[in-house]
Amino acid sequence: MVPELVGKLTALGYEVLVEPGAGAQAEYADAEYVEAGASIEPAAVSEADVVVGVQPLDLDGIRALRRGAAQISFLPVNQSHDLVVALRDAGVTSFAMELVPRISRAQSMDALSSQALVSGYRAAVVAAGLLRRFFPLNMTAAGTVQPAEVVVLGAGVAGLQAIATAKRLGAVVRAYDVRAAAAEEIRSMGAKSIDLELETLEGAGGYAREMTDDRAARQRDLLAPYIANADALITTAAVPGRQAPMLVTAAMVEAMKPGSVVVDLAAETGGNVEGSKPGEIVKIGHAQVWGGANVAGQMPGPASKLYAQNIVNLLTLMTTKGEDGAAAEFTPDFADEIVAGSAVTHAGAIVHEPTREAIEGAAPAPAPVEEPADSAPVVEPVETDAPGIETVAAQPPQPAEAEADPQLDLPYDQEADQ
Repeated sequence: MVPELVGKLTALGYEVLVEPGAGAQAEYADAEYVEAGASIEPAAVSEADVVVGVQPLDLDGIRALRRGAAQISFLPVNQSHDLVVALRDAGVTSFAMELVPRISRAQSMDALSSQALVSGYRAAVVAAGLLRRFFPLNMTAAGTVQPAEVVVLGAGVAGLQAIATAKRLGAVVRAYDVRAAAAEEIRSMGAKSIDLELETLEGAGGYAREMTDDRAARQRDLLAPYIANADALITTAAVPGRQAPMLVTAAMVEAMKPGSVVVDLAAETGGNVEGSKPGEIVKIGHAQVWGGANVAGQMPGPASKLYAQNIVNLLTLMTTKGEDGAAAEFTPDFADEIVAGSAVTHAGAIVHEPTREAIEGAAPAPAPVEEPADSAPVVEPVETDAPGIETVAAQPPQPAEAEADPQLDLPYDQEADQ
């Protein structure tokens, strides 16, 4: 939460408590929160009805929550089974920002996109800082300095922001994405779209669909000459909750020019580049490979502001505003697809089905429903012209003493039926 958005929560009827120093890493002082209408409270978590944060509470923090409280934060369910079980057992209603559905109505709550925007910008700045040459073209009396060649893999929010930033810095940018729609978006940023003439992989929710090993190998072979010619390579391909696809082998990096730079934004989830390490710069061949770790957090001011707005928008959706100074009521409507889609635990149960199955196993199959005896079809013989053949037609049981419907008592027209 940032001080400038505290007023939106108090306007809904919430009392806002802030842990001491909660905004320090983003350069927000406690006094700014107080001035905005919040209270600084060391025991904020244990007193709260709703706890909002970037990362989920740890086990001790979850145990400190009162039963029936709610938590809204990033919550990587595939890697946090212990936390999910603790939230379930504590009777806490929890929501994962990663699970907010990618639909038009939820765009203002899409924290993955807002943080990817920050990461994409940061990736281009890091590449420019590490590269020991200019990004832009320079024509001087002493001679001409050619612009840097930058290749971006992945043209989602992070990739497009990296493209736009590298272009503003003056580089020649080429980019590739497995989705067909991305080519036009790449060109709209002023970059050149790399066409490998491979089948596209459109997935659900705007994400790329997982590719086969054969498709991945062919893609790497076709990308190799573009990467070898690049001064800087930026990779941004990631799928929430799953391991990042490996797009670039160490051999491909070794073919790059001396002094080249590689920025792997997906290093924390396995990496797009073989050999990259999160939070470290490693040397592969002649290239420096920068592995991203909490990249959005390296620009905490804009990252916090954008994320806080996502939180406020989601919280507003789940709140009944207090009238005439009355307190707000946290009333999530689980019939709403945004609320239901982002929920992980509620009322002592895991309500995110893939997570529930991973932790508790598949639900038992429903017992077969027995048909009542009086619903069995009535079988009557029907006469036919063929000798020695009797046709049997099944008719549903008729209600007792049913009156004939004159509209249904029509003569059978065999010619019309044919």
